[in-house]
Amino acid sequence: MTMPAEESGETPLRRRPTQRRSARRVERMLDACADLLDEVGYDALSTTRIAERAGVAIGSIYQFFPDKRAIAQAVTRRHVEEFVSRIGRRFISEEYGGWWDAVDAIIDEYVEMHRTVPGFRSMHFGDVVDLNLLDAVSDNHAVIAGRLRGLLLQEYGFTDSEDLDLAVLIAVEAGDAVLKLAFRRDPNGAPEIVSEAKRLIRGYLSRQLVGASA
Repeated sequence: MTMPAEESGETPLRRRPTQRRSARRVERMLDACADLLDEVGYDALSTTRIAERAGVAIGSIYQFFPDKRAIAQAVTRRHVEEFVSRIGRRFISEEYGGWWDAVDAIIDEYVEMHRTVPGFRSMHFGDVVDLNLLDAVSDNHAVIAGRLRGLLLQEYGFTDSEDLDLAVLIAVEAGDAVLKLAFRRDPNGAPEIVSEAKRLIRGYLSRQLVGASA
């Protein structure tokens, strides 16, 4: 499996901030980008708008990022890290009857971030902009599936295999498509479609993962 870009050493940053003040400035740029994505969309996004919203000079933007795509890429990676961290915290703090309840929790976290995290509903995991936004080789859903697969392996002891890789990837693709439909129907996510997404993914994985657990 291809390693996610942040683990392979690739980064959208021209250079990493080495001082706390610089790091805070970069975070303001990412926050501004996320807000603007929701307000004006990616096509109307510009480095000038991001600089104005963040309260920094345009030169500060180019000190760390070559263009708006790189900033959007960094925002999307931040979404991924937050998504995986939230799921990890839930896995630690909550008790599940089985992997199917864990899958429901993953979907619930996706829906909650879609509702509350700036920029998330506009970018999801970057597929609107670039299918390889997170990794130059693997598409975005493959990167996300790899992260979620790792959590399921760690927590539920499934046997690592190519069949498991494919099953989780298909579940991520299908779930993302249905959940996007839920948010097209209702800005907060049509609950009946969210429920169907859970049923679809649980049913599919139940059929695919028989015998895959240790």
